[in-house]
This record gives sequence, structure tokens and C-alpha cells, in this order.
Amino acid sequence: MKSEFIPVIAPVGAGDEGETYNINADLVAGAVASSLSARKLVLLTDTEGVLDKEGALISSLKADEARVLIGEGTIVGGMIPKVNCCLNALARGVRKAHIIDGRAPHAILLEILTKVGVGTEIVG
Repeated sequence: MKSEFIPVIAPVGAGDEGETYNINADLVAGAVASSLSARKLVLLTDTEGVLDKEGALISSLKADEARVLIGEGTIVGGMIPKVNCCLNALARGVRKAHIIDGRAPHAILLEILTKVGVGTEIVG
């Protein structure tokens, strides 16, 4: 940040024989956020955020509530690794995690700068 440089980190790993491995980008983002002691982790996806059983957006969740929703099958499929990534980052010192729809115009600004936001905020 002091150098006004924004690193772009590709979620690609290398094996002993030079082979490449695609690593889950959410896991990489969470690990980087944790190691940098980031205040916020924002995951962009192609859905509104975490949805309840009726398909309505849940705008805010506490970590323990998110774990319950995973356990009862409300959070399913590809959202599970995203939420787990957020939970792991929160457990390692990140203050807030957000899962938002990257297709929505100005999604990051709306999520960060408004009270309700446009996605799901997860807090410890």
C-alpha cells in the first residue's frame, strides 16, 4: 500500500514436476486476507449472497448463525466453501466478510458504504 501497488494473486499452485494446480480462489482470498490482517474480505460471486430456504437474501449473519445454516442444509452447494472461507478468515482476525453479486453495478460500493448493503455480511 505504501508503494501504491495492488497485487494480483492468481490462485494457481505448482507441483514438484512443474504441473499446475487450480486452487479455489475463495480459499486463497481468505488466506491472504487473514495473513494481511485485513479489516474486510469481499468475495464476488454470481449470486446475490447467502439465501434463506425461500430464496430471499440474508443481508447479515453472525458466524454461529452461518454454521447452523450450513448444518441444517440452508446453505448448500458452491456457497458452502465461500461461507467457510469467510468463517475461517473471521476466526483468524478479519473483522467482516462479505459475499456479494459481482454482476450488480457498483456492488462493492453499495455493500461497503450503505447500511443494508446488497449482499451478505458475515461477522464474528
